[in-house]
Amino acid sequence: MEEIKKQPETTDNQIAPATEAKVNNATPAPTPTPAPAPTPTVESRNSGGFSDRKRNFKGKRSSGRGRDSGIPEEFEQKMIDIARVTRVMAGGKRMRFRACVAIGNKKGRVAIGLAKGADVTGAVTKAVNKAKKDFIDIPIVNETIPHEIFQKLGAAKILFKPSKKGRGIIAGGAVRVLLELSGIKNVTCKILGTGNKVNNVKCTIEALKNLKKPYKQENKKENKYNHIQEKNLK
Repeated sequence: MEEIKKQPETTDNQIAPATEAKVNNATPAPTPTPAPAPTPTVESRNSGGFSDRKRNFKGKRSSGRGRDSGIPEEFEQKMIDIARVTRVMAGGKRMRFRACVAIGNKKGRVAIGLAKGADVTGAVTKAVNKAKKDFIDIPIVNETIPHEIFQKLGAAKILFKPSKKGRGIIAGGAVRVLLELSGIKNVTCKILGTGNKVNNVKCTIEALKNLKKPYKQENKKENKYNHIQEKNLK
């Protein structure tokens, strides 16, 4: 047993130099160079990633949900009435908003629109789009209406009378707003029927539609004289 030779034990100190030699002799792996970032183009900077969308004349991006609901700059828009209305359905009540809007350029063109929507903004947009399709032209003579008119529509009854320069618009409620947008500066108005704003505005539109343009009337004496001369010539 004692004569058996002991085999030399391998230690860590003997293996370490060999591993170090391998590491030193190995060629280092080339480090990958990062690819250069693409420079943003002018379209991507301006559009912010949405180059397909168009911009309108004011620099705002269009939503792409159909036509633009805006009105020309020469027209003014005023709110006449906003109401919250409910409709009874099978599952309960459905609540919506009703908006009445008046549009005019103060030069003889005016229109009104009445529409409903889920919110106030949607109702106003629908009302403006309806009003743009129903413009009426008003005959204005010396900044007033050409003649007196009495209009009745449903429960609304309104009387309009022309007035002199400097009198201003003598009217109340929603009728005054509509007359200001129409461009009539001197007129006297009296509401004789209901106080409902929507009905009064509709009645005002009908009255302005029925106004007749003035025309020059020839003198009767001149007509008789011309008629006699024509007979003598024959």
